[in-house]
Amino acid sequence: MSKVKIPHNAFVFVGDGRKALFLRNEGDEKYPNLKTERVFEDVNPPTHEQGSERPGRVSKAVQSSQRSAVDPVDWHHLEEHRFARQVATEMEGIVRSRNVPALIVVAPPRTLADLRSAFHADVQARIVAEINKDLTKHPVGDIEKHLTGA
Repeated sequence: MSKVKIPHNAFVFVGDGRKALFLRNEGDEKYPNLKTERVFEDVNPPTHEQGSERPGRVSKAVQSSQRSAVDPVDWHHLEEHRFARQVATEMEGIVRSRNVPALIVVAPPRTLADLRSAFHADVQARIVAEINKDLTKHPVGDIEKHLTGA
């Protein structure tokens, strides 16, 4: 993994579909010092604990008696998408209110895709790096080391 330069007061967003950390660099590019600004955690049990509806059926045509099953709803996956949109909105508020100079986004592929589509243009304009990795279970010191290559 290549080193990421984290400017002073830049934010590092580390998230997945269930947890999001908003970190701010109190140090500088040479000696970063990430501090936790906000933490969001979502309660998202597995789909089998969230819904009990059986898959529906759809008729192929009005004149036909042919029917096919509809895939069951993945409530867990839907909640992860909703959570990504929610934290993207929170990041927009922080970017605007704190005049964030730069943003590094660290998330696994699916969450990264959800965030890209949910981030407002103001947030997207400040993104200096995107890292396709899940670091949400790591302590802040380890996240810092992963990003800086230290």
